[in-house]
Amino acid sequence: MKSGQTDRYVPGSGNSGYSTRHYDLVLTYRMGSNRLEGVAHIDAVATEQIDRLSLDLAGLKVSKVQVDGHRVAKFGVRGHKLQIRLARPIARGDRFGIDVTYSGNPRPVRSRWGDVGWEELTEGVIVAGQPNGAASWFPCNDHPSDKASYRISVTTDSPYMVISNGSLADRRSRASMTTWVFVHPQPMATYLATVQIGRYEMVEIATKPVRQRAALPHSLKAGFATDFGRQTRMMACFTELFGRYPFDAYTVVVVDDPLEIPLEAQGLSIFGSNHVDGIRTHERLVAHELAHQWFGNSLTVAAWQHIWLNEGFACYAEWLWSEEAGGPPADRLADRYWRRLADLPQDIVLADPGPELMFDDRVYKRGALALHALRRETGDDDFFDLIRGWAKANRHATVTTAMFVDQVTAECGAAAAKLLKAWLFERELPRSPAKSGRRK
Repeated sequence: MKSGQTDRYVPGSGNSGYSTRHYDLVLTYRMGSNRLEGVAHIDAVATEQIDRLSLDLAGLKVSKVQVDGHRVAKFGVRGHKLQIRLARPIARGDRFGIDVTYSGNPRPVRSRWGDVGWEELTEGVIVAGQPNGAASWFPCNDHPSDKASYRISVTTDSPYMVISNGSLADRRSRASMTTWVFVHPQPMATYLATVQIGRYEMVEIATKPVRQRAALPHSLKAGFATDFGRQTRMMACFTELFGRYPFDAYTVVVVDDPLEIPLEAQGLSIFGSNHVDGIRTHERLVAHELAHQWFGNSLTVAAWQHIWLNEGFACYAEWLWSEEAGGPPADRLADRYWRRLADLPQDIVLADPGPELMFDDRVYKRGALALHALRRETGDDDFFDLIRGWAKANRHATVTTAMFVDQVTAECGAAAAKLLKAWLFERELPRSPAKSGRRK
């Protein structure tokens, strides 16, 4: 089996020869010393016969590795890879379990997009895994197409609250430490797994139809009530437009430090203290991160070249919320951003922008413009039927640009597909899709 370059945008992450089914992470973290001790159990299935395998792991030491309860022939960490030579080969199609005991002082992974992964705050921890930061805190197959269920147990100093993906299944304190256990049954990509630790208070936002909560410092509660006060209405809007919310609950975490941008994780979003000002300055970002629960988290890109399927859809959700909330309609926003893009270099292919440009704002805005152009071509009824069908058909799965084009062709016809392809595959910016009128 060859480990290695399964995604050309992030060539050092991801591993071949197997796919994961479940991660069970048992972590102990000492806040004062930034010391992490972990035991990871990974259920996997071999996609070919293998006599060796690798996992992504960065900056942490491994003391023990077992496969199916037996010692392996050899293991070692080189670079950002835990290399494992098996004592006996595993046949294609066989399920197996990997147990890794590890420890160290976690720190972010350096990447061309900045530091990503486990990071200390002034008083707490934030984990921002996109696109290749999961390896900073647990051994994994760090590729967006490899989705698995999770159980995450974190034991840390008792004054701190822990928030992770899924439902809180258990919480127990002993001496000065508290253990928090979270269970997330839906498939999740590694970059969307997260742990947030801080001195937070939990606020209930809504219980129906989707439970919504927030964890934040007490000092930010007053401003939060205004800045996130319309999130319940936002959730109702998006469930109407995109279909049923794909997870059991939604949690917003506001850290007590400023963040350059908010961060999405599966079932939750993370904002900085600077995103709370009491006058809704950043409400579009509230919409953007919520929309990622459908587009990015439930529907996850099969490879990073398709990132517009995450960011273009989330950006367009900002415009849809603007319409719903009485702000500028999508037509006006489309015309505004089309004019901005028209003044910028025409050197980006939306369907494959390249690793240097995958987080370029033009990917976000051109993706939203492509969707608006499609909406104007098809009309509102057919467009939103298409989007709901797209979200439902690929719920908890992985998606590609070709899959979306095929669905547009099948449901909206060749003319709509041709229009969409111009936005996706041509460098030159198509004409503005903006027209007068509002969504019906």
